[in-house]
Amino acid sequence: MSFLSGLLVDDRSFYKKTAIIAIPVTLQSLIAIGISLISTIMLGSLGEAQLAASSLANNFVAIFQILCMGMGFGTAVMTAQYWGSKDKEAIKSAVTIMYRVNIVTALLFMTITLLVPDVIMNIYSNDSEIIGYGIKYLRILAMTYLLQGLSLTTTIILRSYGKVKIPLYCSIAAFLLTIFLSWVFIFGNLGAPRMEIEGAAVAALLARVLEFVVIMGYFLKEKEIGYRTSDFFRRCDDKMKPFMKYAVPVIVSDFLLAIGMSMIAIIVGHISSSFVSANAIIMVVLQIFTVFTQGISNAASIIIGNTIGEGGAEQSFRQGVTFSVLSSIIGIISVLFVQLLAPSVIGFYKVSGETREIAYQLMNALSFTIIFQTVSSVMTKGVLRGGGDTKFLMIADILFLWVASVPLGMLAAYVLHLPPFFIYISLRIDNLLKTIWCIHRLLGKKWIKVIDQGKVEGAYLPQDSMVDFE
Repeated sequence: MSFLSGLLVDDRSFYKKTAIIAIPVTLQSLIAIGISLISTIMLGSLGEAQLAASSLANNFVAIFQILCMGMGFGTAVMTAQYWGSKDKEAIKSAVTIMYRVNIVTALLFMTITLLVPDVIMNIYSNDSEIIGYGIKYLRILAMTYLLQGLSLTTTIILRSYGKVKIPLYCSIAAFLLTIFLSWVFIFGNLGAPRMEIEGAAVAALLARVLEFVVIMGYFLKEKEIGYRTSDFFRRCDDKMKPFMKYAVPVIVSDFLLAIGMSMIAIIVGHISSSFVSANAIIMVVLQIFTVFTQGISNAASIIIGNTIGEGGAEQSFRQGVTFSVLSSIIGIISVLFVQLLAPSVIGFYKVSGETREIAYQLMNALSFTIIFQTVSSVMTKGVLRGGGDTKFLMIADILFLWVASVPLGMLAAYVLHLPPFFIYISLRIDNLLKTIWCIHRLLGKKWIKVIDQGKVEGAYLPQDSMVDFE
């Protein structure tokens, strides 16, 4: 224990900066989950078919969202270090490359969603009623890709150099707007037509418009980076190599991770409609208790990236160890709260007795896996990613999900016909394996990469080169 304490950061300014970044990100994530929870409850009151349809359709939309997060966080690996070294022109070039990739991807997803929504829904379910509702939902959500893609990636870039309040305020406004519009359009209140599941999609679309206007409007006017519309047409040749080296592995990793998670959703979707509905409830609960993980992950990535950019390689290692300990504590607390709140959360939904029983089994399984998911998320999306170790993370995300979780989940569900508890454990086993592998990588000290200046592998800077955050 004394050995571990010697590796932990004992500087108050480090924990203060962590809180300054993590708290707004956590609140923003809580707001996003609140939107999902309220929409789920509203649709759940209309029956399990519409609840299941929105849940399954959102799995396809989530592929795009995760891709955008890959673009944003991959670019933020670069911008965080560039901010630490005060290279604003490099930040502009990295952001421009990200925007170009983002726009092409958004247009591709929009085209596919508009042309073949039936094909998309048939992948996730063989229930004709669920497929029908999902098609209606997707046709409207197709309009959100470009708006959400640009606002989401820009939000991540703003966080990489400390701008965390504007995205939070924007999320609060979007939260209130979504609740109000969902109530209006789902149920046909205030003279509006009763649109049910399509109403939920309309509310989401209008909220994305608000986020786009606020986030992009702010970024194109703020003066610290000074990014303007004309920068979109700048030459970025000098930053293509580091983008390919550090950002692209994150994009590829998150894309294959999204496909893997979608594959898990396909496995779940073909078990039974009750399992799908129960899993939709559990996903909301999981999101609620992982918002703190998202906050810590963002803080870890930004702080470690800034520290490396300023030249503090040895300090960044101690920060990594400290974040791994913090994530373990958060994971243990999450387990306790999941067990405490499970009956109340499940009780919110008007579902069948079978669905309720499955939900309780999945909740117990979640209690087992959530601690590993917390630690592995902070390590992969925060510490190691902030250190620039993106190629290793690409391998870790792909390997354990596709070699362990997907085949074991299919075996448990379709061959062995195990109870829901063991099916869920099988589908999430990658988090346990990633936790072990990432901790080993952390202690090996080979994850610290200095962008545009080669790699730092075991050769750490002198103690007097370490920097403190103010």
